[in-house]
Amino acid sequence: MSGIADVARLAGVSKSTASRALSGAGYVSASTRERVVSAAASLGYVPSTNAQSLSTGRTQSIGVVMPYINRWFFAEVLEGIQQALLARGLDLMLYDAKPGSDSRRRIFEDFLARKRFDGLIAVGLEPQQDELESMLSLGRPVVSVIGDQDRTSVVTLDDRHTAHRATEHLIALGHRRIAFLGAGSSTRWPHVESARVSGYEETMTEAGLGAFIAHAPSVLSMPAGYAAAVDLLSDSGTRPTGIVAACDEVAIGAIIAARRLGIQVPSALSVVGIDDHEHAEMFALTTLQQNPREQGVTAVDLLLRHIDDPDAEPVAVRLKPRLVVRNSTAPADPAAAAVVVDGGIAPVG
Repeated sequence: MSGIADVARLAGVSKSTASRALSGAGYVSASTRERVVSAAASLGYVPSTNAQSLSTGRTQSIGVVMPYINRWFFAEVLEGIQQALLARGLDLMLYDAKPGSDSRRRIFEDFLARKRFDGLIAVGLEPQQDELESMLSLGRPVVSVIGDQDRTSVVTLDDRHTAHRATEHLIALGHRRIAFLGAGSSTRWPHVESARVSGYEETMTEAGLGAFIAHAPSVLSMPAGYAAAVDLLSDSGTRPTGIVAACDEVAIGAIIAARRLGIQVPSALSVVGIDDHEHAEMFALTTLQQNPREQGVTAVDLLLRHIDDPDAEPVAVRLKPRLVVRNSTAPADPAAAAVVVDGGIAPVG
């Protein structure tokens, strides 16, 4: 069986350089790292985690805590995290901390305290101070995906800007009676949802449409979005012509509700979501696309930076979305349609 000395000899470097290249600990040029990795692959060399831990003082493992692993957003973030860790030869330790469960309490009180990782990525951590304190007390770097705390670095969508763009899209299509659907009801992530509601309200006010502001709260799920949309759309006298949904699942629920009420989408009702969920294309949903995998990769990059430099200040990375236009939005009145131009919204023609 080949050892690190064989890899170093084939790559033409010292054993310490070969070790740094394969462990990710310490600086090695990209060309040297590539040469060492190629040599290791040709020899079938697999680094010993125990040996690396003894030489670097690190476990070569990263802990990931998330409330769900079977929901679209969280599964996509996890894919990005795993992709980034595998590329660096690091192990992933996953903790499925379902909200309100006994296993979640045990994870924070027992399992995390064993410190079998070099750093933690907390995905969708609820705003409970004791859980954040529990993680920070471990003496390991922590990075959050979704959040507004300033005690850890955070990777998140720019939620206020995202809702602004969604609302602006409908205004540009000539819609005036635009409602915000979802959020503000028994939510687990109030900082995310309040930012989206604020982005919608500010955009409506800036466009002179403050009198039409309407918010129909619901939790962020398809059934809840459906139920809230039924109530919102049942009164033809106050029915909006446009809906900005807090997320794609709520938007899809609204589209289903409209169909059952006999309201045509998009000719009588335009709906725009946030996410670009895996089912968005199926429902021809116009949406603001975020990239959860990118958030996972970015979180790993930030965490490794904090592991290498424990004194580095926390940073917030707020990612911008991309508008994906499908068939769930259309002009409210083609003759009064508008386009977005630099500096605001202008009528066509």
